[in-house]
Amino acid sequence: MDIMKKDLLEICNLSTSEIDDLITLAKDIIKNPDKYREHCKNKKIATLFYEPSTRTRFSFESAMLDLGGTVVGFSSPTECSVAKGESVADTARTVECFADIIAIRHFKEGAAYVAATNVDIPVINAGDGGHHHPTQTLADLLTIYTEKKTFENLTIGLCGDLKYGRTVHSLVSAMKRYKGTKFYFISPTKLKMPEHVMTALENCNIEHIETAYLEEAMPELDVLYMTRIQRERFSNQAEYIKLKGTYILDSPKLEFAKEDLCIMHPLPRVDEIAVEVDADPRAAYFRQVKNGKFIRMALIIKLLEATNTERPYITDATEFAPTVIKCRNTRCISSIEQGLTPLFIKAKTGYRCIYCDCKAR
Repeated sequence: MDIMKKDLLEICNLSTSEIDDLITLAKDIIKNPDKYREHCKNKKIATLFYEPSTRTRFSFESAMLDLGGTVVGFSSPTECSVAKGESVADTARTVECFADIIAIRHFKEGAAYVAATNVDIPVINAGDGGHHHPTQTLADLLTIYTEKKTFENLTIGLCGDLKYGRTVHSLVSAMKRYKGTKFYFISPTKLKMPEHVMTALENCNIEHIETAYLEEAMPELDVLYMTRIQRERFSNQAEYIKLKGTYILDSPKLEFAKEDLCIMHPLPRVDEIAVEVDADPRAAYFRQVKNGKFIRMALIIKLLEATNTERPYITDATEFAPTVIKCRNTRCISSIEQGLTPLFIKAKTGYRCIYCDCKAR
């Protein structure tokens, strides 16, 4: 496969055929690990993690090490010049001098986009606020395919924090492209799917049902994707405490589920999956973690081999002066990045921020 893009900023940067090829490569890596031991010899990945992470950071780093490469970077912004006020753009430019590929996680939505517009090496979005998490989605897709043997005609339930859950946003974007996909969105009213995700589904005529009750959806599901209520996304901690514990998956609830249900979770969990469920053969979330390393190994290989250096997804925006139009999302990278010009794409109803997908004002 020749990936036509230089970066992975969101899952839709990849076609379904490119995803299929990545999964095929990941499966070969699993089967023949020695074949890839020195595939990235003398190559370096920079892991720029502005937010805490266990699975994503460790899987990127172990992926590159297992490919024979090396790792530089930081696991907290306090460990580098970011603590002195350095911008994402300047950090990316600096790191480009020392690495061949960048994986960046940031608390602001659109940060990976900013990094990609300022460097020539490949950039991988390892999670930007509540926006996108494409490599988690690749791990999810490898898990779904391994467990279900297909991507078609699946009913997928997404449960918990659907408003700020970047993993569910990316998974919906990926799975909506496969034949016969149906979604159940299970969440409290205040944590419903964002408008831009719902609009995209409606434009594609994808069947989706919103409900506040997990038990209502359970008998229909082929895949159940649990998420935690994320404390770090709430400015009002009283609201977080009120919503925490809304959904808890336990053995009694699984009595109504299909025998071949695939239970997934991006982790970490708090209390939304009872520990007793771990022993259920339908629980796939730790297999999902392991799949994350192999699919990231495949992605690193393909991005470093990419011959097309164009970035078409970065050039199709209309530019506006900040005094004329602004992004209304306080979580957008445009709210803090110095010298960043707001960029918008014409949408059906107004303009959409190219960094975070929210409507402009």
